Amino acid sequence: MDENKMKNDIRKMLEDILPLVDFDSDFLFAELDSLGITAILMTLSKAYDIDLESPDVTPKNFKNLDSLVRLVETKIAEKNDRQ
Repeated sequence: MDENKMKNDIRKMLEDILPLVDFDSDFLFAELDSLGITAILMTLSKAYDIDLESPDVTPKNFKNLDSLVRLVETKIAEKNDRQ
């Protein structure tokens, strides 16, 4: 999948569920509360049919939108490797 398309798709999904969060921030993790993090995990898990769980919630993975895209790409690759 085209990385820019995925980034734009993820941005749109997350802005729809968390309209007050600045997804251009390089301090995204600091802007999120536990409900926001849970909403992101559930939304991305469902949209990409991947398993995102609490160990995936790290400041590195939630640093910014690009790091979230990389997390999703990694989980998709892991899922494909298991199939």
